[in-house]
Amino acid sequence: MAKTMKAALLTGVRSLEIREVPAPEIARDDDVLVRSRAVGVCGSDLHYYLSDSVGTDRVSYPFIPGHECAGIVEAVGSAVKRVKPGDAVVIEPAVSCGMCDQCRAGRPHTCRKLLFLGHYGELTGGMAELALAPERNCVPLPDGMSVVRGALAEPLSIALYAAGLAGSARGRSAAVLGAGPIGLCAIMALKADGAGTLFATEKVEAREAAAKKAGADWTGDPDREDIVAGILAREPLGLDLVFECCGEQAALDQAVSLLKPGGTLVVVGIPIEPRVSFDSGRLRRKEIRVQSVRRQNKCLERAVGMIHAGRIEIDFLATHFFKLEEAREAYEVAAERRDGVIKAIVTP
Repeated sequence: MAKTMKAALLTGVRSLEIREVPAPEIARDDDVLVRSRAVGVCGSDLHYYLSDSVGTDRVSYPFIPGHECAGIVEAVGSAVKRVKPGDAVVIEPAVSCGMCDQCRAGRPHTCRKLLFLGHYGELTGGMAELALAPERNCVPLPDGMSVVRGALAEPLSIALYAAGLAGSARGRSAAVLGAGPIGLCAIMALKADGAGTLFATEKVEAREAAAKKAGADWTGDPDREDIVAGILAREPLGLDLVFECCGEQAALDQAVSLLKPGGTLVVVGIPIEPRVSFDSGRLRRKEIRVQSVRRQNKCLERAVGMIHAGRIEIDFLATHFFKLEEAREAYEVAAERRDGVIKAIVTP
């Protein structure tokens, strides 16, 4: 008789159900079976919860979400050497083929055959009692590092990658537009890299306060003030770097206004709409470089190391905790940004 497990399934727009489903089992010699202990609710998960399309992609329900997943190794395949049962790990959610042109070029995150944990039609996510991943995707957590910190290392890895794409931030002025979990991680990544004056914008009061805690020198609410005027009053020549972390057209427009000639715009946010636009004349006259971001590339182990070494204090991001049976409430709280939530963590 096949083993089963409890899992949270997204079954439609604003619909999440707890079901008994077949449990994953070791099938390949490099498989690692992980008992989920901490799974973050990501902004991309909320896209699938609030809309049946993201850009031009139509969401196919039902599926088990959850890619910010850390837990305890339950069992391993015969060839696994890196981890053993009982070890704490965080799962790198992007499973690449290792053989295509992108993988050979050192870009496994844009692998031609990429499969992603918790993405509909691809791999079963971590919002369940058990998750399965290849050995190469299991990053061991250092002794004494909690699984919650492990789960938070995944969004931090995206911010570290985004910061790296912009080049060194040392001594350079920067803004982060949108202080959700990824934006807050971007602030911390930039500070860790030695950024100069750092500005942040956010519409939710609790997250604006969190941006200051993360290291922002100035914060502003774009719904209540002219943040472009406020920032340029302090940096009249404009900013070197702007990280758009909310996926909104207004923020992209603000970024172009804030950047100095030769500045760099890093687009981290994921818009719901299939198209966004730029003022092409201003973009060209300022010769602004636009850098998009696709998840992250080989930064998860670095994120784990920086958290463990105390270079980045990340615990304050995890504000709300829910049992697996409360997963729908976790999604609702995160979607509505209720009760000062920054990151909702489900603990199967």
